[in-house]
Amino acid sequence: MPHGFSTPPSVFDVIPQQWAAVVDAFEKLVPGDRYSHWVDICSKPAPAGISREAWWVALKLARSGGRRTTALKDGRGIPFEFNVAADVAEILHDIDRNAEGLLVDRQLADRFSASALLAETIASAQLAGATTPRGAAREMLRAGRPPEDRNESTIWDLHGALQEVRRLREQPLSVDMILVLHRSISVGTAHPPESAGRPRGEGNKGTIVDAQGQVVHQPPPAEELNGRLESMCQFANARTAAPFIHPVVRAIILHFWVAHDRPFADGNGRLARALSLWALLHAGYAVFDYLCPSALLLLAPKRYDLAFRQTETDDNDLTYFILHELEVVRAAIQTLRDRMTRKTGEMKQASGRVPDFEDLNPRQQALIAHALRQPGARYGIARHQHSHGVTHQTARDDLFNLVHRGLLEARRERRVYVFQATSELGRPALPRRRVSVEEHSFNDQLPTALL
Repeated sequence: MPHGFSTPPSVFDVIPQQWAAVVDAFEKLVPGDRYSHWVDICSKPAPAGISREAWWVALKLARSGGRRTTALKDGRGIPFEFNVAADVAEILHDIDRNAEGLLVDRQLADRFSASALLAETIASAQLAGATTPRGAAREMLRAGRPPEDRNESTIWDLHGALQEVRRLREQPLSVDMILVLHRSISVGTAHPPESAGRPRGEGNKGTIVDAQGQVVHQPPPAEELNGRLESMCQFANARTAAPFIHPVVRAIILHFWVAHDRPFADGNGRLARALSLWALLHAGYAVFDYLCPSALLLLAPKRYDLAFRQTETDDNDLTYFILHELEVVRAAIQTLRDRMTRKTGEMKQASGRVPDFEDLNPRQQALIAHALRQPGARYGIARHQHSHGVTHQTARDDLFNLVHRGLLEARRERRVYVFQATSELGRPALPRRRVSVEEHSFNDQLPTALL
């Protein structure tokens, strides 16, 4: 029992004389419940004539009808279950309805995919404790600059792992794939280094304690991990005998499974979020290429911890964790919708200010729109390359084409080209310096790390 949570009463704690109150509570209080935990019940005044225990037992009985058992079991062999409650069904319907066809504009989709990968990488790494500021992390990834410390290594490694997740979306999950992803996530931060991609050994119990030294979670022993990882893969690939589980719910349970088992010495949270993303993409939810749910988790990490602890302290009821994660997904989709609306407005504004704007490709349009919002901003070939996930040559062609059109000016600083908007886009012109064909050729000879 995690520290700070009192044991909820069970049906067997209610004596026969109290059953009339249970029935009364069932009829009066259950329909309006928002899946309260026993701790929530203890913080509310009990209705007249009904004890908190009777209220709680009525809720538990009401939830038992829609209960579904999963393949995940705790260290005692007791399975985790969840309830197909009205709230779960409602949010799933909302997610499905809003996710379908959300990004029909291919140009917007291509732009949002690269930026979402950056944002999800940085937020997930920050959840893992990385302290590199977001701006500095973005610049590192966009410039392709190798990391300089452990915090940057956490971000750098995770970015590569999430790119791998996108590439592996069509493949079924396997233990080998999990080991490869964990190695990618922790190759630059694992201590000792050989622990990257290797499950924790018998000497590492994976115990989590709070600030007071109280045990808040004890995962299954290390000797069970190989079998549990195999069971996890079967569940993720929908090969278990359980009844139908909605793909989004299955991805959330997979996330919880990794967090509960803690199969590795470090990096379990990052791996859990990465595997959840794989499961959603594998199930055909392409909208998750453009979402950043970790940024919302980062806003309220204590709510995530609470949902995890509520599940473990109420008969392994996963519904608490599922509801929390579903709300995060729904909010992430709404955030994407809002961003699409804002970006569409920016594109229209840029189109009205820049001649032949519609003739530019989506990457060039995004850069010019940014230059209009941020006068004086500087751009480089490597940054453009990594921001849009294209080759060095494509990025170079984009920028020099804008120079040719008179929208950007180029100059060399320390053997690297720097681009800025011309005065026609609302900023003082750079000192004029014609870029020669020879200099274009010189640029091709520079090491990629400098460009």
